[in-house]
Amino acid sequence: MSNTEQRTRFESGHGFIAALDQSGGSTPKALRLYGVDESAYSNDAEMFDLIHAARTRIITSGVFTSKRILGAILFEGTLDRQIDGQDAIEYLWAKKGILPFLKIDKGLQDEQDGVQLMKDIPGLSDTLARASAKGVFGTKERSVIKAANADGIAKIVAQQFEVGNAVVAAGMMPILEPEVDITIADKQEAEALLKAAILEQLAQLGEEKIALKLSIPTVDGFYTELIEHPKVSRVVALSGGYSRDEANALLTKNPGLIASFSRALLDGLTAQQSNAEFDATLDASIKSIYAASVA
Repeated sequence: MSNTEQRTRFESGHGFIAALDQSGGSTPKALRLYGVDESAYSNDAEMFDLIHAARTRIITSGVFTSKRILGAILFEGTLDRQIDGQDAIEYLWAKKGILPFLKIDKGLQDEQDGVQLMKDIPGLSDTLARASAKGVFGTKERSVIKAANADGIAKIVAQQFEVGNAVVAAGMMPILEPEVDITIADKQEAEALLKAAILEQLAQLGEEKIALKLSIPTVDGFYTELIEHPKVSRVVALSGGYSRDEANALLTKNPGLIASFSRALLDGLTAQQSNAEFDATLDASIKSIYAASVA
């Protein structure tokens, strides 16, 4: 399938994005939830082998298919991994028909002006070139908004678009993720500032398009203007700390917004489950998130 066909699928296909991009800081917790504690590994290499085995079990499952899943976001280390003896990125697209995305941020800076900007991304151009050569369709980069601070939010959006422009120049689709912390008291005000800042940046784009990954808004349908914007390929939602049931219920109140869940997708899966139990649990999760995404 050509890049044009991939973009058409991403923009208009039914389904959601599976976030399987646990990296260094989030991996121990992800493994614990999966039933694998720290005693099972003695260094980072062993830890990443275990989380890759968990990802492989999910991706190779018979219920993890393109009928309900549009794309999957992967950790950078997955670029050099294999699944069933095949390059992991190639397997995801050629075998499963699922669009491969790559998490490219290197974590967050300390909070300033009510936001946590992305840390610098050393060697970004080399990473993007390597990802493109491997067949990666798009990227994802996360930063976090902790308060309705206009200056901080303007900085976070500007940084997201700066990185996104580099991704576009490398021939891939950027998913910009300026997450609003769902626990903050002024979440609704922060979302209003965020949408205004995004619209301002979108007005400066040329022919290129970007995608957005946002917290589910306080006001139902608040991001419809972004979902329908001609420069936005897709708007996806993170679960952000909501339970799967809560996130799904909120998602159904926002037509056109689709899920890009991580913990809410994987909740209930363990290494100790039989394949039948694992597949049944994953299938139920995918079924509910798909239904909320196409509502």
